[in-house]
Amino acid sequence: MSLPKIKRIMFPVSLVLFELIVYVTNDMMQPAMLEVVKYFHVSVDWIPTSLTAYLSGGMCLQWFFGPLSDKYGRRPIMFFGVCFFIFSCLLITFTNSIKQFMFVRFMQGMGLCFIGTVGYTTIQETYEEKKCIKLIALMANIALAAPLLGPLGGTIIIKMFPWQKMFVGFSLIACLALLGLFCFMPEPKKTQNNNISFLNLFKNYKFILKDLKFLCGALSIGFANVPLISWIALSPIILVSKCKLTMISYAILQIPVFLGLILGNVTLGYLSKKKDLYNLIEFAGKPLVIGLILAVFSIFIKTYSSLWLTVSLGIYAFGLGIANPCLTRVTLFSSKFRKGSVSAVIGMITIMILISNIELAKTVFLWKNVIAFNILNMFNGFSWLFFIINFFIKENKKIKLLKSIKL
Repeated sequence: MSLPKIKRIMFPVSLVLFELIVYVTNDMMQPAMLEVVKYFHVSVDWIPTSLTAYLSGGMCLQWFFGPLSDKYGRRPIMFFGVCFFIFSCLLITFTNSIKQFMFVRFMQGMGLCFIGTVGYTTIQETYEEKKCIKLIALMANIALAAPLLGPLGGTIIIKMFPWQKMFVGFSLIACLALLGLFCFMPEPKKTQNNNISFLNLFKNYKFILKDLKFLCGALSIGFANVPLISWIALSPIILVSKCKLTMISYAILQIPVFLGLILGNVTLGYLSKKKDLYNLIEFAGKPLVIGLILAVFSIFIKTYSSLWLTVSLGIYAFGLGIANPCLTRVTLFSSKFRKGSVSAVIGMITIMILISNIELAKTVFLWKNVIAFNILNMFNGFSWLFFIINFFIKENKKIKLLKSIKL
């Protein structure tokens, strides 16, 4: 699709602004959750549940919004999603119990449905492959300001204002994103013959899931992201409650992890001109897996063990920053079905894996502390390896991949 220059620039800017604020509502709230649980007089066990509720909202209606955007267009569904997110940010300021808070966090998480299933699917359909990967890598670097600066920003702001004020600010910034999307978001071709009855949706998703190559790709995306999301969910408990660090130290120790992710995206933007997507995934395999292995052993270093842990996760995050956009692209186009529906399946599989592993990581950490948490992350890294190898086998790239990831 050919777009005017202003739309080619301002549509990704508006989308990434919405993505940034959706992520910020999580990344700034994780350190603020220590104040939230005090406000509602509940235990710190509720802190990871905030992220679980958020991700559950991101999964619950992807199966519906993807096909809906295929039929009625990406624009109206995207506008609805942004407006709903703004409403939920305002609504959470009126909650008066932890259960009400978690329910509205679930509602806020639904904003995730629209970023990937609608927004990024529009990017994939609008730009050709090389430009698309480079653009997504650039957008990811901007969006990564949320996890990089969010913990520090949340720590500072929560000392100055009540946590409710944060959500009022989030809603105002989301209004700017809505204005930009309304003015500049293009509309790819609709699929008017797409029947969105529940029976037809079931048949469509069954057809998509029968594609084993696609399924391996989707599962590998989910397992690759588990260690990062688990760290975001549990790091306040690990560093502040367990290791007795200050909130400022907690925020600073996030920097190696998310700096690695940013450097991975910068490297992807550079290498995308020279390598195809499969070679880039191969290249990312070593740091992704090695970083998770090093994280297991970092806990045995008595001096600055928390720093060594975050540096190890930063190495993993570097590989993730390279692999994730490439793997999402090749998985999305490995299926010939309508991209809104395919993207919805990728999103649902990814978030189901993330939710189950966050709760498992919380249980494992409370049971056996940080060592078991790191071992679980390493297991997820090897799960990624298993599924990505099978994905490459079905793409007839088995030998190259095995040589690339040989430790």
